[in-house]
Amino acid sequence: MTQITHVIPAAGASRRMGDRDKLLEPVDGLPLLRVVAERALAVSEDVIVTLPDLTHPRADALHGLGVTQIAVPDARNGMSASLRRAASAVSQEAEGVMILPADMPDITEDDLRQVLQAFEDASGEFLVQATGADGTPGHPVIFPADLIAEFKSLSGDEGARAIVHANRTRLIRVALPSDHALTDLDSPDAWTLWRANNPDR
Repeated sequence: MTQITHVIPAAGASRRMGDRDKLLEPVDGLPLLRVVAERALAVSEDVIVTLPDLTHPRADALHGLGVTQIAVPDARNGMSASLRRAASAVSQEAEGVMILPADMPDITEDDLRQVLQAFEDASGEFLVQATGADGTPGHPVIFPADLIAEFKSLSGDEGARAIVHANRTRLIRVALPSDHALTDLDSPDAWTLWRANNPDR
């Protein structure tokens, strides 16, 4: 099986949520961050989670899970800060890195396996990006090993979009069901709407 490191960036301030932390919102009876981490662990033994610091309440949500926690003291500089620090912790044996945002409750284990399978089918030479059922680009995204070093020079809050764009001729897109690859919940209104549409969760 291809060795993929999953990186879950979870060091952001969640400012749009007011006094609530979107990554600690309950989903299926657990904090969202734990749900996402458990799904990643179901398909990979190598999962990195970035946090504001290692004493943050988000770290408590990960208690007992076999993930590598990395503090990002400069998280205010945007998602790039998380990706830079995570890249430094990726094993040299990793054949790729999957970026899996922590605020996407609809991504399932089967979705992750589908994206991983596309990467394996392409012999690990291509980037693989999940899309909505309508083809709208979303997450997660897998970057092959030769691009991991480029994470260390990222800046701002655009994540790794610049790397995807620069390597678009190597990009494969995989459509996931419905809006699984697109639903990210980063405001109270987004959570209210999602809960209304998912009353059992």
